[in-house]
Amino acid sequence: MSSTDSPRGPIDSSRVPRYAGPATFARLPRLDEVERTDVAVVGVPFDTGVSYRPGARFGGNAIREASRLLRPYNPAQDASPFALAQVADAGDIAANPFNINEAVETIEGAADDLLGTGARLMTLGGDHTIALPLLRSVAKKHGPVALLHFDAHLDTWDTYFGAEYTHGTPFRRAVEEGILDTSALSHVGTRGPLYGKQDLTDDEKMGFGIVTSADVMRRGVDEIADQLRQRIGDRPLYISIDIDVLDPAHAPGTGTPEAGGLTSRELLEILRGLSSCHLVSADLVEVAPAYDHAEITSVAASHAAYELTTIMSRQIATSRSPQNAEDAK
Repeated sequence: MSSTDSPRGPIDSSRVPRYAGPATFARLPRLDEVERTDVAVVGVPFDTGVSYRPGARFGGNAIREASRLLRPYNPAQDASPFALAQVADAGDIAANPFNINEAVETIEGAADDLLGTGARLMTLGGDHTIALPLLRSVAKKHGPVALLHFDAHLDTWDTYFGAEYTHGTPFRRAVEEGILDTSALSHVGTRGPLYGKQDLTDDEKMGFGIVTSADVMRRGVDEIADQLRQRIGDRPLYISIDIDVLDPAHAPGTGTPEAGGLTSRELLEILRGLSSCHLVSADLVEVAPAYDHAEITSVAASHAAYELTTIMSRQIATSRSPQNAEDAK
């Protein structure tokens, strides 16, 4: 496919049943089957950084399997994302499961390579440790980025058992390294007990604003999305979603569940409300299928990744040709 050809989309489900064939994300082509890629969906099967239940190393493939049911037209955003830009499945980044420091370096290097092709990343974790090397790579290209962090937890703690790189510490490290725009940082969906009030004080000093799950419930998704858009402005934005931002009723398959979370509908609507933001890459982490029921968690995750991919595809198409983007809806 040349740069002037139409993107290659998913396998036609009227010719090959959805449950047949390779389980790439949304049944899209592999990276080696296309000549260029605008959005690379890449897995990182790594969960050595977890502090409670393991299993997120299997999350990426569970999301891919659940994504078989995704269809090519997204009515909520009035767009056909796989016709607007070339989206391809880049397979997995193979990271050392026995050495966290080496794994972080491997993930960063692989992300550098993919971003170096001009693609944006939709990364499927894996545990939240992987957000740090991904942010490092994105910041090399865009400078310090705005961050929206959807999670039940802050993930700005200092260390666990003396370890600096864990799934509860990536955003403290990112602030310390200067790769985040500290004027545009927000947690969304946080809730549950903390180690102490100092956790909130430290988090605020780093520049984070907090939208709790109770805020979403009381104020509604439209108001929350508007608040987030105003905070982000036109800055390059990275979105990181820990699936435990959802209530365990909507995402039982995760490592550190907390009661009182968002519904899958609330998460999807907030993401759709961010479609005007300059989304440069995103990740979705902490799906642990061993604790899932009837694919509830992986289905929700696949739809969240679909919305993020749609946002990126629309923006890519518009930047190339506003008329082509309108024609491909």
